[in-house]
Amino acid sequence: MNYEILYSFIVATIALAFAPGPDNIYVLTQSIVNGKKYGVVTTLGLISGCLVHTALLAFGVSALIKESNILFFTIKLFGAFYLFYLAYQVFKSSEEIDMTVSFVNKQSLLKVYKQGFLMNLLNPKVAIFFLAFFPGFLFSDSLSTVIQFGILGFIFIITAFVVFSLIAFLSGSLAKFLKENKNFRVFLKWLQIVVFTGIGLYLLFSNK
Repeated sequence: MNYEILYSFIVATIALAFAPGPDNIYVLTQSIVNGKKYGVVTTLGLISGCLVHTALLAFGVSALIKESNILFFTIKLFGAFYLFYLAYQVFKSSEEIDMTVSFVNKQSLLKVYKQGFLMNLLNPKVAIFFLAFFPGFLFSDSLSTVIQFGILGFIFIITAFVVFSLIAFLSGSLAKFLKENKNFRVFLKWLQIVVFTGIGLYLLFSNK
């Protein structure tokens, strides 16, 4: 078992969880408008969607890997260039972080949970990202790929839950800080670019 790969995966996951994206910005806005409890419930909904994506990835991609080394290489190549594309998209985007709250309404906690779950589950970009991100971090020659994808998914979900919950609890201070500090917004933008590019390069040069 290669623990260095696991440590690298954890570091990359933490960086991605903190970098501004639709999920953590949505948690932030829910928390600002409706309160911290709603932010945490939104987080639970989002990570529940990740459970489904992890299961689909584990059983689907594992079958492909068993079938062909060429298919696995193709998946890695696709993953690397998709991450480069994401880095380019971030590069082209503005440093401004959109925290408009017009789409966030007071709802029951169950509705908020369902909304977070469906928002994640029905987003094809999440499935594509998992497909691009996970295969390069297989860390063991003895464990089955299904188990390895399950472990990676568990790490990703726990990390996202901790970071997103932290965002919910610090929502007021974070919102004020982001509005007042343009330099930090620029830093977050370049953090995303570095993380996406770095993972893409890692995928290109990693072995099965």
